[in-house]
Amino acid sequence: MHLCMLLSQCCFHGLDAAAFMRTSLIVTTYNWPAALQTALASIARQSVLPDEIIIADDGSGPQTRTMVDAWRARLSTPLHHVWQEDRGFRLARCRNLAIQAARFEYLILIDGDMILQRRFIEDHRQCARANRFIQGTRVQLSETLSTRLLNDTSIGPAPWSTGLGRRQYAWRSALASWLTSRTKWTLGGIQGCNQSFWREHALLINGYDERFNRWGPEDREFAARLIHLGIARHHLRHRAVAFHLHHAQRANVFGAIQQDILDETLATHRTVCVHGIVPANPEAAPAAPTPPAICSPDPSRQ
Repeated sequence: MHLCMLLSQCCFHGLDAAAFMRTSLIVTTYNWPAALQTALASIARQSVLPDEIIIADDGSGPQTRTMVDAWRARLSTPLHHVWQEDRGFRLARCRNLAIQAARFEYLILIDGDMILQRRFIEDHRQCARANRFIQGTRVQLSETLSTRLLNDTSIGPAPWSTGLGRRQYAWRSALASWLTSRTKWTLGGIQGCNQSFWREHALLINGYDERFNRWGPEDREFAARLIHLGIARHHLRHRAVAFHLHHAQRANVFGAIQQDILDETLATHRTVCVHGIVPANPEAAPAAPTPPAICSPDPSRQ
């Protein structure tokens, strides 16, 4: 087998599974239709489209709905708009509603301020495994470059573009990915803006903890319960490349993080949250093999 063919398959054992796996792409958004427009334009350019797109909307106004309706007519894959009333920061509940609405077995999550490299969906599909979830990276865009891309959705950033932060992660390379991607049992670098996991696993842990009602580590707490369940975290580099539009830090807008919920999950080794997709009994958590201990989370939002 040629080296290039081997490297293209190195993330996935068996192309048949990838070929038949169906994906739901969940895109979270809140009152930034220009960014969502840019994200959808990058989705439309994908080498492999998801089987459906779900806009998980935390209460945006009518401008977002109008824009989503327009895109529905333009895309060749189903586009659904899951909306909840604007009652403050309820990202965890918004994601749970999208997980419930998803019709397919593998879920890919991004934020509505991300621009996807052309093979983003293809990479998440090919790198999926039965008992792990994928954590991708993001490349930060400068304010100047972000403004240019928001004004012209027909183009996307490139590894050589001026105004990239963490430029090393902008290069997509099967060889570099094979050499640098790792399976981990830690929470450092967990971000919900570029993740994928099996819907079945999300339901087993009862989704996101809806007690998170301010900006905080709801994505890390979710990942911690997956790890407690015995689901490995695969830190994927140089594939599933995504670029993050510049904006003000969310912590400045929504206030202090709710670290106590994450600390409680780590202390109790909990897998199922009570305040999730459905009411759950913590005593009924499914049995799981004992994984390596989770390291103390890095306080920075990498």
